[in-house]
Amino acid sequence: MRDIRKLTTLKRLALLLLLAAAPSSAGTVRFKERCLEDLVAQVPKILASQDAKTGRFGEGIWIVTDQNVLLPLAAAWSFQHERNPYYHKPEVLNAIMAGGDALIDDQDADGRWVFRKKDASTWGKIYMPWTYSRWIRAFELVRGAMPEARRTRWDRALRLGYEGIAKELAGGRIHNIPAHHAMGLYFAGRVFGRPEWKQQASEFLHRVAAAQRAPGYWSENKGPVVLYGTVYVEALGTYFAASRDAAILPVLSKSGLFHSYFTYPDGSDVETIDERNYYHPEVRLPNVGFTVTPEGRRFTNRRLRAFKGTLPADQAASLLLWGEEGEEGGGGAPEGDFDFVLGDGEAAVRRRGPWYLVVSAITAPVPASRWIQDRQNFISVYHDAAGLILGGGNTKLQPAWSAFTIGDIGKWLRPPGEEEPDFRPPYGLVHVPTSAKLLTGDLFGVELGYAGRKGQITLDVKGPERLDYAVSGEPSMTAHIVALRGFGDSRPSRPEVRLQPPAGSILRYPMLPYDPYRKDGKAGAEHGRLVIEFPADGKHTMVVEVRH
Repeated sequence: MRDIRKLTTLKRLALLLLLAAAPSSAGTVRFKERCLEDLVAQVPKILASQDAKTGRFGEGIWIVTDQNVLLPLAAAWSFQHERNPYYHKPEVLNAIMAGGDALIDDQDADGRWVFRKKDASTWGKIYMPWTYSRWIRAFELVRGAMPEARRTRWDRALRLGYEGIAKELAGGRIHNIPAHHAMGLYFAGRVFGRPEWKQQASEFLHRVAAAQRAPGYWSENKGPVVLYGTVYVEALGTYFAASRDAAILPVLSKSGLFHSYFTYPDGSDVETIDERNYYHPEVRLPNVGFTVTPEGRRFTNRRLRAFKGTLPADQAASLLLWGEEGEEGGGGAPEGDFDFVLGDGEAAVRRRGPWYLVVSAITAPVPASRWIQDRQNFISVYHDAAGLILGGGNTKLQPAWSAFTIGDIGKWLRPPGEEEPDFRPPYGLVHVPTSAKLLTGDLFGVELGYAGRKGQITLDVKGPERLDYAVSGEPSMTAHIVALRGFGDSRPSRPEVRLQPPAGSILRYPMLPYDPYRKDGKAGAEHGRLVIEFPADGKHTMVVEVRH
Protein backbone atom coordinates (compact mmCIF):
# COMPACT_ATOMS: atom_id res chain seq x y z
CA MET A 1 0.00 0.00 0.00
CA ARG A 2 1.43 3.35 -0.98
CA ASP A 3 1.18 6.51 1.09
CA ILE A 4 0.32 9.36 -1.26
CA ARG A 5 1.87 11.94 1.05
CA LYS A 6 5.33 10.39 0.78
CA LEU A 7 5.55 10.71 -3.00
CA THR A 8 7.21 13.51 -4.88
CA THR A 9 4.89 16.14 -6.31
CA LEU A 10 5.19 14.73 -9.85
CA LYS A 11 4.62 11.14 -8.79
CA ARG A 12 1.73 12.19 -6.55
CA LEU A 13 0.06 13.98 -9.45
CA ALA A 14 0.48 10.96 -11.70
CA LEU A 15 -0.94 8.64 -9.07
CA LEU A 16 -3.95 10.87 -8.41
CA LEU A 17 -4.73 11.00 -12.14
CA LEU A 18 -4.48 7.22 -12.29
CA LEU A 19 -6.84 6.86 -9.33
CA ALA A 20 -9.29 9.24 -10.96
CA ALA A 21 -9.36 7.16 -14.14
CA ALA A 22 -9.65 3.75 -12.50
CA PRO A 23 -12.71 2.63 -10.51
CA SER A 24 -12.14 1.29 -7.00
CA SER A 25 -11.57 -2.44 -7.05
CA ALA A 26 -13.38 -4.62 -4.57
CA GLY A 27 -11.90 -4.10 -1.14
CA THR A 28 -9.98 -0.94 -2.04
CA VAL A 29 -11.07 2.32 -0.46
CA ARG A 30 -10.38 5.55 -2.33
CA PHE A 31 -11.76 8.95 -1.46
CA LYS A 32 -9.16 11.65 -2.07
CA GLU A 33 -10.31 12.61 -5.55
CA ARG A 34 -13.80 13.17 -4.19
CA CYS A 35 -12.41 15.12 -1.25
CA LEU A 36 -10.42 17.41 -3.54
CA GLU A 37 -13.38 18.02 -5.82
CA ASP A 38 -15.72 18.82 -2.94
CA LEU A 39 -13.15 21.02 -1.20
CA VAL A 40 -12.46 23.05 -4.33
CA ALA A 41 -16.18 23.54 -4.93
CA GLN A 42 -16.61 25.18 -1.53
CA VAL A 43 -13.68 27.58 -1.52
CA PRO A 44 -15.56 30.46 -3.23
CA LYS A 45 -18.34 30.36 -0.65
CA ILE A 46 -15.84 30.33 2.21
CA LEU A 47 -13.95 33.28 0.78
CA ALA A 48 -17.18 35.20 0.22
CA SER A 49 -18.15 34.71 3.86
CA GLN A 50 -15.13 36.68 5.13
CA ASP A 51 -15.46 40.27 6.32
CA ALA A 52 -12.70 42.18 4.55
CA LYS A 53 -12.25 44.61 7.44
CA THR A 54 -12.09 42.19 10.36
CA GLY A 55 -10.95 38.96 8.72
CA ARG A 56 -13.86 37.15 10.37
CA PHE A 57 -15.72 34.40 8.55
CA GLY A 58 -19.34 33.32 8.90
CA GLU A 59 -22.73 34.90 9.35
CA GLY A 60 -24.62 36.38 12.26
CA ILE A 61 -22.97 36.61 15.66
CA TRP A 62 -19.28 35.88 15.25
CA ILE A 63 -17.79 33.00 17.25
CA VAL A 64 -14.21 31.77 17.18
CA THR A 65 -15.15 28.46 15.56
CA ASP A 66 -16.24 30.44 12.50
CA GLN A 67 -12.49 30.63 11.83
CA ASN A 68 -12.20 26.83 11.61
CA VAL A 69 -12.36 27.29 7.84
CA LEU A 70 -8.69 28.29 8.00
CA LEU A 71 -7.84 24.60 7.65
CA PRO A 72 -9.86 23.93 4.47
CA LEU A 73 -8.47 27.10 2.94
CA ALA A 74 -4.93 26.09 3.86
CA ALA A 75 -5.51 22.65 2.36
CA ALA A 76 -6.76 24.20 -0.88
CA TRP A 77 -3.80 26.61 -0.96
CA SER A 78 -1.16 23.94 -0.28
CA PHE A 79 -2.39 20.87 -2.20
CA GLN A 80 -0.91 20.77 -5.68
CA HIS A 81 -3.14 19.15 -8.28
CA GLU A 82 -4.15 20.11 -11.80
CA ARG A 83 -7.79 20.23 -10.72
CA ASN A 84 -7.06 22.55 -7.81
CA PRO A 85 -7.20 26.14 -9.08
CA TYR A 86 -6.43 27.52 -5.61
CA TYR A 87 -2.94 26.09 -5.24
CA HIS A 88 -0.68 28.93 -4.03
CA LYS A 89 -3.26 31.55 -4.99
CA PRO A 90 -2.39 34.87 -3.26
CA GLU A 91 -6.04 35.69 -2.52
CA VAL A 92 -6.44 32.44 -0.60
CA LEU A 93 -3.27 33.03 1.40
CA ASN A 94 -4.40 36.57 2.18
CA ALA A 95 -7.75 35.29 3.43
CA ILE A 96 -5.99 32.75 5.64
CA MET A 97 -3.69 35.36 7.12
CA ALA A 98 -6.56 37.77 7.77
CA GLY A 99 -8.53 34.97 9.39
CA GLY A 100 -5.71 34.13 11.76
CA ASP A 101 -5.21 37.80 12.56
CA ALA A 102 -8.86 37.93 13.64
CA LEU A 103 -8.18 35.14 16.13
CA ILE A 104 -5.18 37.01 17.50
CA ASP A 105 -7.23 40.19 17.86
CA ASP A 106 -9.76 38.30 20.00
CA GLN A 107 -7.24 36.50 22.27
CA ASP A 108 -6.86 37.51 25.89
CA ALA A 109 -3.50 37.81 27.65
CA ASP A 110 -3.36 34.03 28.17
CA GLY A 111 -4.32 33.13 24.62
CA ARG A 112 -7.92 32.21 25.40
CA TRP A 113 -11.13 33.35 23.77
CA VAL A 114 -14.62 34.02 25.06
CA PHE A 115 -16.65 30.86 24.45
CA ARG A 116 -19.54 32.48 22.61
CA LYS A 117 -22.36 30.70 20.81
CA LYS A 118 -24.55 31.80 17.94
CA ASP A 119 -27.42 32.46 20.36
CA ALA A 120 -25.17 35.13 21.97
CA SER A 121 -24.73 33.13 25.18
CA THR A 122 -21.24 33.08 26.69
CA TRP A 123 -19.68 30.21 28.62
CA GLY A 124 -16.50 31.69 30.04
CA LYS A 125 -12.98 31.69 28.58
CA ILE A 126 -11.56 28.73 26.69
CA TYR A 127 -8.66 27.50 24.62
CA MET A 128 -11.13 26.39 21.93
CA PRO A 129 -9.77 22.98 20.93
CA TRP A 130 -11.41 22.71 17.52
CA THR A 131 -10.09 26.14 16.51
CA TYR A 132 -6.58 25.87 17.94
CA SER A 133 -5.93 22.52 16.27
CA ARG A 134 -7.05 23.84 12.89
CA TRP A 135 -5.12 27.06 13.28
CA ILE A 136 -1.84 25.32 14.09
CA ARG A 137 -2.27 22.85 11.22
CA ALA A 138 -3.07 25.68 8.82
CA PHE A 139 0.04 27.53 10.04
CA GLU A 140 2.18 24.49 9.33
CA LEU A 141 0.91 24.48 5.75
CA VAL A 142 1.28 28.19 4.92
CA ARG A 143 3.93 29.67 7.22
CA GLY A 144 6.71 29.38 4.65
CA ALA A 145 4.85 31.78 2.38
CA MET A 146 3.85 34.33 5.03
CA PRO A 147 5.61 37.70 5.29
CA GLU A 148 8.03 37.69 8.21
CA ALA A 149 6.11 40.18 10.35
CA ARG A 150 2.84 38.30 9.90
CA ARG A 151 4.50 34.96 10.55
CA THR A 152 6.15 36.27 13.72
CA ARG A 153 2.82 37.55 15.04
CA TRP A 154 1.13 34.20 14.40
CA ASP A 155 4.10 32.40 15.93
CA ARG A 156 3.79 34.35 19.17
CA ALA A 157 0.02 33.94 19.38
CA LEU A 158 0.07 30.21 18.75
CA ARG A 159 2.95 29.65 21.18
CA LEU A 160 0.99 31.59 23.80
CA GLY A 161 -2.06 29.42 23.31
CA TYR A 162 -0.21 26.14 23.32
CA GLU A 163 1.78 27.09 26.42
CA GLY A 164 -1.58 27.35 28.17
CA ILE A 165 -2.89 24.17 26.60
CA ALA A 166 0.23 22.25 27.65
CA LYS A 167 -0.31 23.39 31.25
CA GLU A 168 -3.95 22.30 31.19
CA LEU A 169 -3.06 18.90 29.75
CA ALA A 170 -0.43 18.32 32.44
CA GLY A 171 -3.13 17.63 35.00
CA GLY A 172 -5.94 16.80 32.61
CA ARG A 173 -8.36 13.92 32.82
CA ILE A 174 -9.16 11.69 29.88
CA HIS A 175 -11.95 13.42 28.00
CA ASN A 176 -12.76 14.29 24.40
CA ILE A 177 -11.60 17.94 24.59
CA PRO A 178 -8.17 17.22 26.13
CA ALA A 179 -7.72 14.41 23.60
CA HIS A 180 -8.24 16.85 20.75
CA HIS A 181 -5.95 19.38 22.43
CA ALA A 182 -3.22 16.74 22.69
CA MET A 183 -3.42 16.10 18.97
CA GLY A 184 -3.03 19.83 18.32
CA LEU A 185 -0.15 20.03 20.79
CA TYR A 186 1.72 17.38 18.82
CA PHE A 187 1.48 19.53 15.70
CA ALA A 188 2.54 22.59 17.71
CA GLY A 189 5.58 20.71 18.96
CA ARG A 190 6.47 19.82 15.40
CA VAL A 191 5.96 23.36 14.09
CA PHE A 192 7.88 25.12 16.86
CA GLY A 193 10.60 22.54 17.43
CA ARG A 194 9.36 21.69 20.93
CA PRO A 195 10.09 17.98 21.45
CA GLU A 196 8.76 18.18 25.01
CA TRP A 197 5.34 19.13 23.61
CA LYS A 198 5.42 16.21 21.21
CA GLN A 199 6.35 13.89 24.06
CA GLN A 200 3.62 15.27 26.31
CA ALA A 201 1.05 14.90 23.54
CA SER A 202 2.12 11.34 22.78
CA GLU A 203 1.97 10.30 26.42
CA PHE A 204 -1.48 11.81 26.86
CA LEU A 205 -2.83 10.18 23.72
CA HIS A 206 -1.44 6.84 24.85
CA ARG A 207 -3.51 7.32 28.00
CA VAL A 208 -6.52 8.06 25.81
CA ALA A 209 -5.90 4.87 23.86
CA ALA A 210 -5.56 2.85 27.06
CA ALA A 211 -8.88 4.26 28.31
CA GLN A 212 -10.80 2.68 25.45
CA ARG A 213 -13.13 -0.04 26.71
CA ALA A 214 -12.69 -3.56 25.36
CA PRO A 215 -15.69 -3.39 22.97
CA GLY A 216 -14.13 -0.38 21.20
CA TYR A 217 -15.74 2.66 22.81
CA TRP A 218 -14.90 5.42 25.28
CA SER A 219 -17.01 6.35 28.30
CA GLU A 220 -17.35 9.63 30.18
CA ASN A 221 -19.59 8.17 32.89
CA LYS A 222 -21.05 4.69 32.35
CA GLY A 223 -21.44 3.12 28.95
CA PRO A 224 -20.46 4.45 25.54
CA VAL A 225 -20.28 7.89 24.08
CA VAL A 226 -21.15 7.37 20.42
CA LEU A 227 -21.16 10.83 18.85
CA TYR A 228 -18.27 12.07 21.00
CA GLY A 229 -16.54 8.76 20.50
CA THR A 230 -15.69 9.99 17.02
CA VAL A 231 -13.79 12.90 18.62
CA TYR A 232 -11.41 10.42 20.27
CA VAL A 233 -11.05 8.57 16.96
CA GLU A 234 -10.23 11.79 15.10
CA ALA A 235 -7.66 12.88 17.68
CA LEU A 236 -5.86 9.54 17.66
CA GLY A 237 -6.09 9.10 13.90
CA THR A 238 -4.75 12.56 13.05
CA TYR A 239 -1.98 12.07 15.62
CA PHE A 240 -1.09 8.77 13.96
CA ALA A 241 -0.99 10.43 10.54
CA ALA A 242 1.55 12.93 11.90
CA SER A 243 3.58 10.62 14.15
CA ARG A 244 3.27 7.13 12.57
CA ASP A 245 2.91 5.81 16.13
CA ALA A 246 1.72 2.29 15.37
CA ALA A 247 0.78 1.62 18.99
CA ILE A 248 -2.43 3.56 18.29
CA LEU A 249 -3.64 1.33 15.46
CA PRO A 250 -5.26 -1.55 17.43
CA VAL A 251 -7.44 0.95 19.26
CA LEU A 252 -8.57 2.54 16.00
CA SER A 253 -9.31 -0.89 14.54
CA LYS A 254 -11.69 -1.63 17.41
CA SER A 255 -13.33 1.76 17.01
CA GLY A 256 -14.05 1.00 13.37
CA LEU A 257 -15.75 -2.25 14.33
CA PHE A 258 -17.76 -0.64 17.15
CA HIS A 259 -19.08 2.20 15.00
CA SER A 260 -20.00 -0.18 12.19
CA TYR A 261 -22.67 -1.63 14.48
CA PHE A 262 -23.73 1.61 16.13
CA THR A 263 -24.35 3.64 13.01
CA TYR A 264 -27.73 3.38 11.29
CA PRO A 265 -27.79 2.43 7.60
CA ASP A 266 -28.50 6.07 6.67
CA GLY A 267 -25.26 7.15 8.38
CA SER A 268 -26.73 8.73 11.52
CA ASP A 269 -25.44 7.72 14.94
CA VAL A 270 -27.23 5.10 17.00
CA GLU A 271 -28.43 7.04 20.03
CA THR A 272 -29.77 4.19 22.16
CA ILE A 273 -26.55 3.61 24.08
CA ASP A 274 -25.08 7.12 23.86
CA GLU A 275 -24.62 8.69 27.30
CA ARG A 276 -24.10 12.20 25.93
CA ASN A 277 -26.50 12.81 23.03
CA TYR A 278 -30.04 12.03 22.04
CA TYR A 279 -30.84 11.31 18.40
CA HIS A 280 -29.84 13.71 15.64
CA PRO A 281 -30.63 12.80 12.02
CA GLU A 282 -27.41 14.22 10.58
CA VAL A 283 -25.14 11.79 8.77
CA ARG A 284 -21.92 11.27 10.71
CA LEU A 285 -19.17 11.12 8.11
CA PRO A 286 -15.96 9.21 8.91
CA ASN A 287 -12.89 11.15 9.98
CA VAL A 288 -9.18 10.48 9.51
CA GLY A 289 -9.06 7.98 12.37
CA PHE A 290 -11.37 5.62 10.51
CA THR A 291 -9.11 5.56 7.44
CA VAL A 292 -5.84 4.34 8.94
CA THR A 293 -6.83 0.71 9.58
CA PRO A 294 -8.46 -1.87 7.29
CA GLU A 295 -11.39 -2.25 9.69
CA GLY A 296 -11.95 1.47 9.81
CA ARG A 297 -11.66 1.77 6.03
CA ARG A 298 -14.49 -0.73 5.64
CA PHE A 299 -16.66 1.54 7.77
CA THR A 300 -15.39 4.58 5.84
CA ASN A 301 -16.22 3.01 2.49
CA ARG A 302 -19.80 2.23 3.49
CA ARG A 303 -20.44 5.66 4.88
CA LEU A 304 -18.97 7.53 1.92
CA ARG A 305 -20.86 5.35 -0.57
CA ALA A 306 -24.11 6.05 1.26
CA PHE A 307 -23.52 9.80 1.43
CA LYS A 308 -24.58 11.38 -1.86
CA GLY A 309 -24.04 15.03 -1.01
CA THR A 310 -20.97 17.26 -1.01
CA LEU A 311 -18.52 16.43 1.75
CA PRO A 312 -18.21 19.35 4.18
CA ALA A 313 -15.07 21.36 3.47
CA ASP A 314 -13.51 20.64 6.86
CA GLN A 315 -13.85 16.88 6.53
CA ALA A 316 -12.84 16.90 2.89
CA ALA A 317 -9.67 18.81 3.78
CA SER A 318 -8.73 16.54 6.68
CA LEU A 319 -9.28 13.36 4.67
CA LEU A 320 -7.35 14.81 1.74
CA LEU A 321 -4.34 15.77 3.86
CA TRP A 322 -4.19 12.97 6.44
CA GLY A 323 -6.61 10.23 5.43
CA GLU A 324 -5.18 6.95 4.15
CA GLU A 325 -6.56 5.07 1.17
CA GLY A 326 -6.01 1.33 0.95
CA GLU A 327 -7.49 -2.09 1.42
CA GLU A 328 -10.51 -2.55 3.64
CA GLY A 329 -10.66 -5.34 6.19
CA GLY A 330 -13.26 -7.78 7.36
CA GLY A 331 -15.29 -7.80 10.52
CA GLY A 332 -17.89 -5.38 11.73
CA ALA A 333 -21.54 -5.29 10.80
CA PRO A 334 -22.25 -7.51 7.77
CA GLU A 335 -24.37 -6.37 4.85
CA GLY A 336 -27.28 -8.75 5.49
CA ASP A 337 -29.19 -9.94 8.56
CA PHE A 338 -27.25 -10.36 11.79
CA ASP A 339 -27.40 -10.35 15.58
CA PHE A 340 -24.72 -8.63 17.64
CA VAL A 341 -24.20 -8.34 21.39
CA LEU A 342 -21.96 -5.58 22.77
CA GLY A 343 -19.48 -6.63 25.45
CA ASP A 344 -20.95 -8.77 28.21
CA GLY A 345 -24.55 -7.96 27.40
CA GLU A 346 -24.42 -4.16 27.47
CA ALA A 347 -26.51 -3.84 24.33
CA ALA A 348 -27.69 -5.77 21.29
CA VAL A 349 -28.32 -5.03 17.63
CA ARG A 350 -30.60 -7.01 15.33
CA ARG A 351 -30.80 -6.54 11.57
CA ARG A 352 -33.75 -8.19 9.82
CA GLY A 353 -34.46 -7.09 6.28
CA PRO A 354 -35.17 -3.33 6.37
CA TRP A 355 -35.40 -3.26 10.18
CA TYR A 356 -32.44 -2.14 12.32
CA LEU A 357 -33.21 -2.68 16.02
CA VAL A 358 -31.12 -1.69 19.03
CA VAL A 359 -31.68 -2.50 22.68
CA SER A 360 -29.62 -1.24 25.63
CA ALA A 361 -29.09 -2.85 29.02
CA ILE A 362 -26.90 -0.08 30.45
CA THR A 363 -28.10 1.60 33.64
CA ALA A 364 -26.68 4.39 35.80
CA PRO A 365 -27.84 6.63 38.65
CA VAL A 366 -29.15 10.04 37.60
CA PRO A 367 -26.02 12.14 36.89
CA ALA A 368 -25.62 15.60 38.39
CA SER A 369 -23.90 16.87 35.23
CA ARG A 370 -25.89 18.60 32.51
CA TRP A 371 -23.75 16.83 29.91
CA ILE A 372 -24.51 13.22 30.90
CA GLN A 373 -27.99 11.98 30.05
CA ASP A 374 -30.28 9.91 32.27
CA ARG A 375 -30.29 6.31 31.05
CA GLN A 376 -34.04 6.04 30.64
CA ASN A 377 -34.91 4.92 27.09
CA PHE A 378 -33.66 1.48 26.04
CA ILE A 379 -35.12 0.69 22.62
CA SER A 380 -34.71 2.01 19.09
CA VAL A 381 -36.61 0.92 15.98
CA TYR A 382 -35.22 1.98 12.60
CA HIS A 383 -36.53 1.10 9.13
CA ASP A 384 -34.57 1.66 5.93
CA ALA A 385 -37.47 3.40 4.19
CA ALA A 386 -38.82 5.36 7.16
CA GLY A 387 -35.72 6.16 9.21
CA LEU A 388 -35.80 6.11 13.00
CA ILE A 389 -39.39 5.50 14.11
CA LEU A 390 -39.21 4.74 17.84
CA GLY A 391 -36.65 5.48 20.55
CA GLY A 392 -34.59 8.62 20.16
CA GLY A 393 -32.29 8.13 23.12
CA ASN A 394 -31.97 9.81 26.47
CA THR A 395 -32.26 13.28 27.96
CA LYS A 396 -32.68 14.96 31.36
CA LEU A 397 -35.60 16.45 33.28
CA GLN A 398 -38.05 14.67 30.97
CA PRO A 399 -39.47 11.46 32.51
CA ALA A 400 -41.93 11.06 29.63
CA TRP A 401 -39.00 9.77 27.57
CA SER A 402 -38.49 6.90 30.03
CA ALA A 403 -39.39 3.34 29.12
CA PHE A 404 -41.25 3.03 32.44
CA THR A 405 -42.00 5.33 35.35
CA ILE A 406 -43.39 4.95 38.84
CA GLY A 407 -45.15 8.00 40.26
CA ASP A 408 -46.65 11.15 38.82
CA ILE A 409 -44.40 12.61 36.12
CA GLY A 410 -46.43 15.83 36.23
CA LYS A 411 -44.84 16.70 39.57
CA TRP A 412 -41.45 17.19 37.92
CA LEU A 413 -41.76 20.75 36.73
CA ARG A 414 -38.65 22.78 35.95
CA PRO A 415 -38.79 26.56 36.21
CA PRO A 416 -38.42 27.96 32.67
CA GLY A 417 -35.07 29.57 31.95
CA GLU A 418 -33.28 28.03 34.95
CA GLU A 419 -29.58 27.74 34.10
CA GLU A 420 -28.44 25.57 37.02
CA PRO A 421 -31.30 23.12 37.62
CA ASP A 422 -31.37 20.28 40.12
CA PHE A 423 -31.38 17.19 37.93
CA ARG A 424 -32.62 14.86 40.66
CA PRO A 425 -36.23 13.67 40.35
CA PRO A 426 -38.71 14.65 43.08
CA TYR A 427 -39.41 12.24 45.90
CA GLY A 428 -41.76 9.46 44.84
CA LEU A 429 -40.88 9.53 41.13
CA VAL A 430 -38.74 6.78 39.61
CA HIS A 431 -37.81 7.18 35.95
CA VAL A 432 -34.53 5.26 35.54
CA PRO A 433 -34.05 1.57 36.32
CA THR A 434 -31.50 0.16 38.72
CA SER A 435 -31.07 -3.06 36.75
CA ALA A 436 -31.34 -4.24 33.17
CA LYS A 437 -30.58 -7.42 31.29
CA LEU A 438 -30.96 -8.47 27.70
CA LEU A 439 -33.52 -11.13 26.92
CA THR A 440 -32.18 -14.37 25.53
CA GLY A 441 -33.31 -17.13 23.22
CA ASP A 442 -35.75 -16.08 20.52
CA LEU A 443 -36.75 -12.93 22.40
CA PHE A 444 -35.10 -9.66 21.43
CA GLY A 445 -35.56 -7.08 24.13
CA VAL A 446 -34.74 -6.10 27.69
CA GLU A 447 -35.97 -6.64 31.24
CA LEU A 448 -35.75 -3.56 33.47
CA GLY A 449 -35.95 -3.26 37.25
CA TYR A 450 -37.48 -0.21 39.00
CA ALA A 451 -37.68 -0.06 42.80
CA GLY A 452 -38.37 -3.77 43.10
CA ARG A 453 -40.73 -3.89 40.11
CA LYS A 454 -40.00 -5.31 36.68
CA GLY A 455 -40.92 -4.25 33.19
CA GLN A 456 -40.13 -5.93 29.90
CA ILE A 457 -39.96 -4.79 26.27
CA THR A 458 -39.67 -7.08 23.25
CA LEU A 459 -39.39 -6.38 19.54
CA ASP A 460 -40.67 -8.98 17.08
CA VAL A 461 -40.21 -8.51 13.34
CA LYS A 462 -43.23 -9.97 11.56
CA GLY A 463 -42.12 -9.04 8.06
CA PRO A 464 -40.56 -6.25 6.02
CA GLU A 465 -43.52 -3.97 6.75
CA ARG A 466 -44.56 -4.96 10.27
CA LEU A 467 -43.03 -5.08 13.74
CA ASP A 468 -44.71 -5.82 17.08
CA TYR A 469 -43.56 -3.78 20.08
CA ALA A 470 -44.64 -5.66 23.23
CA VAL A 471 -44.59 -4.21 26.75
CA SER A 472 -45.35 -5.85 30.08
CA GLY A 473 -45.06 -4.57 33.63
CA GLU A 474 -46.49 -4.53 37.12
CA PRO A 475 -49.19 -2.45 38.83
CA SER A 476 -48.18 1.15 39.57
CA MET A 477 -45.85 1.20 36.55
CA THR A 478 -46.54 3.41 33.54
CA ALA A 479 -45.11 2.57 30.13
CA HIS A 480 -43.95 5.14 27.59
CA ILE A 481 -43.21 4.53 23.92
CA VAL A 482 -41.39 7.43 22.28
CA ALA A 483 -42.01 8.07 18.57
CA LEU A 484 -39.93 10.40 16.43
CA ARG A 485 -41.10 10.91 12.90
CA GLY A 486 -42.63 9.23 9.88
CA PHE A 487 -46.05 8.44 11.36
CA GLY A 488 -48.80 9.83 9.16
CA ASP A 489 -46.20 11.01 6.63
CA SER A 490 -47.68 10.50 3.16
CA ARG A 491 -45.04 12.38 1.14
CA PRO A 492 -43.92 10.44 -1.95
CA SER A 493 -40.35 10.37 -0.65
CA ARG A 494 -41.31 8.53 2.53
CA PRO A 495 -43.62 5.65 3.30
CA GLU A 496 -46.56 5.94 5.63
CA VAL A 497 -45.84 4.73 9.16
CA ARG A 498 -48.82 3.55 11.18
CA LEU A 499 -48.74 2.96 14.92
CA GLN A 500 -51.55 1.07 16.62
CA PRO A 501 -51.17 1.96 20.32
CA PRO A 502 -52.57 -0.25 23.09
CA ALA A 503 -56.13 0.46 24.18
CA GLY A 504 -56.41 3.25 26.72
CA SER A 505 -53.20 4.99 25.63
CA ILE A 506 -52.70 8.71 26.11
CA LEU A 507 -50.78 10.58 23.41
CA ARG A 508 -48.56 13.46 24.51
CA TYR A 509 -46.94 15.84 22.03
CA PRO A 510 -44.53 17.56 21.83
CA MET A 511 -42.51 16.19 24.74
CA LEU A 512 -39.29 18.18 24.60
CA PRO A 513 -35.86 17.13 25.85
CA TYR A 514 -33.43 19.17 27.92
CA ASP A 515 -30.81 20.75 25.67
CA PRO A 516 -27.52 20.94 27.61
CA TYR A 517 -25.93 23.07 24.90
CA ARG A 518 -28.27 25.97 25.68
CA LYS A 519 -27.84 27.74 29.00
CA ASP A 520 -31.55 27.63 29.76
CA GLY A 521 -31.84 24.03 28.51
CA LYS A 522 -34.71 24.91 26.18
CA ALA A 523 -34.82 22.59 23.19
CA GLY A 524 -36.24 23.56 19.83
CA ALA A 525 -39.61 22.26 18.69
CA GLU A 526 -37.91 20.04 16.11
CA HIS A 527 -36.68 17.84 18.96
CA GLY A 528 -40.17 17.24 20.35
CA ARG A 529 -41.37 13.63 20.54
CA LEU A 530 -44.74 11.94 20.46
CA VAL A 531 -45.07 9.88 23.64
CA ILE A 532 -47.57 7.03 23.85
CA GLU A 533 -48.37 6.46 27.52
CA PHE A 534 -50.40 3.63 29.08
CA PRO A 535 -50.59 1.52 32.28
CA ALA A 536 -47.90 -1.16 32.12
CA ASP A 537 -49.77 -3.78 34.15
CA GLY A 538 -50.26 -6.92 32.07
CA LYS A 539 -49.07 -7.32 28.48
CA HIS A 540 -49.62 -4.79 25.70
CA THR A 541 -48.63 -4.84 22.04
CA MET A 542 -48.27 -1.93 19.66
CA VAL A 543 -48.21 -2.77 15.97
CA VAL A 544 -45.81 -0.76 13.81
CA GLU A 545 -46.52 -0.81 10.08
CA VAL A 546 -44.52 0.75 7.26
CA ARG A 547 -46.66 1.08 4.15
CA HIS A 548 -45.11 1.89 0.80
